[in-house]
Amino acid sequence: QVQLVESGGGLVQPGGSLRLSCAASGGSSSLNVMGWYRQAPGKERELVARIFSGGGINYADSVKGRFTISRVNGKNTVYLQMNSLKSEDTAVYYCHAKPTPWARDYWGQGTQVTVSS
Repeated sequence: QVQLVESGGGLVQPGGSLRLSCAASGGSSSLNVMGWYRQAPGKERELVARIFSGGGINYADSVKGRFTISRVNGKNTVYLQMNSLKSEDTAVYYCHAKPTPWARDYWGQGTQVTVSS
């Protein structure tokens, strides 16, 4: 019932910036939580950042001070501003949403972020 579409991935040099966007469709109410996860080859998928409808935000320690998550509740849209990118940020980034705490998880198709000189 919820479809997530990501955009904004690409190739960037170390120290550069990218902004990821995720637009949710198919829902008629605000999503309880929206966020971003990432997965590098051979590694587990990990939380990058998430933002709740009430305004609470969580960041992975590895991205604090460099990444900023924001959302437009009325449009169920979430952004991830990524600054001071490092090679270890290279991964497929997935948008995530959960309409209510008891609902199933919804995932986007993923967008590749590559940080390389």
